Amino acid sequence: MTRTIVESKSRTAIIGFDQPFCVIGERINPTGRKKLAAELEAGDFSTVETDARAQVAAGATMLDVNAGVVYASNPDPTQTEPALMTRMIELVQGLVDVPLCIDSSVPAALEAGLAACEGRPLLNSVTGEDERLEMVLPLVRKYNVPVVAIANDDSGISEDPDVRFDVARKIVERAADHGIPAHDIVVDPLVMPVGAVPSAGVQVFALVRRLREELGVNTTCGASNVSFGLPNRHGVNNAFLPMAIAAGMTSAIMNPVALPVGPKKLAAKRAELAAAGIIVPEDIDPEVLATLTGMGSTRPRAGAEMEAVLAANLLTGNDENGSAWIRFNKPAPNPAAGGAGESRRRSRRARAGSAA
Repeated sequence: MTRTIVESKSRTAIIGFDQPFCVIGERINPTGRKKLAAELEAGDFSTVETDARAQVAAGATMLDVNAGVVYASNPDPTQTEPALMTRMIELVQGLVDVPLCIDSSVPAALEAGLAACEGRPLLNSVTGEDERLEMVLPLVRKYNVPVVAIANDDSGISEDPDVRFDVARKIVERAADHGIPAHDIVVDPLVMPVGAVPSAGVQVFALVRRLREELGVNTTCGASNVSFGLPNRHGVNNAFLPMAIAAGMTSAIMNPVALPVGPKKLAAKRAELAAAGIIVPEDIDPEVLATLTGMGSTRPRAGAEMEAVLAANLLTGNDENGSAWIRFNKPAPNPAAGGAGESRRRSRRARAGSAA
């Protein structure tokens, strides 16, 4: 049975067909997050700290760390990213104990992260491009770490799943030439947006089965790619994840956290209720208001995608005795002590944390 071992200084995560689905938290990534990118360039790591803790509390098995900031002061990532990656890896592993995934397109940043990381991280990533293979695979061998293998090559990303399978096979074979076993290759078969490629879901499920049966490798993906451009993306993601797991996918880079309800949404809800003639006390606890109106929570908590993963673990027999599912859904304690809002927060955090 294929098992990919990833470790922090004090904790081991196993990616495998007979293991609970591995959730790789995606939030520590400045791509598309202008505020975070600006903070990192300014040396402010407060959002990184918040995201690291919140994702682990929500049940992430591992955390992806991406330092891909294009500095306004210096747009060359080969100069700026290695030092930033070192700083971020040192910071995150000092805050949480889960294993890390070092994520960069810059080989020097990958090596900087490997040098700074304690344990056995997952390296993200190598592709089927010959130049990339010859830059990254020696690092994988040198540091004895597993690697994400993305199924595209010099010709780009093919919409043909057979082509993507051939690229994955090429990477596995080339890795073997470097003495890297197949169980240390985690293939990303590339999930296409179903809004643009209607057969994308069916394609990736079939491809994951082939990768498992013919190459014997573990798999991962950027889970939210499937819903890009569609309304109600969470609904699509929540359906996709259990189906992918049933097809044999063993991990995903995803957001395990339901983002908190902010002041603007709370103010809009107050106005909506007032327009309907419903009086809301001015001093009401924001958490109580968010909970009672079905908006969610004012604090980060496990999201619906995380719930879908835990349900899939239960249904595929990778949650022994249903213990993780039961803990996650344990009824909230009596709200008499600390108020309803606070008791719900404590309960949700406890449930999510125990599911990690």
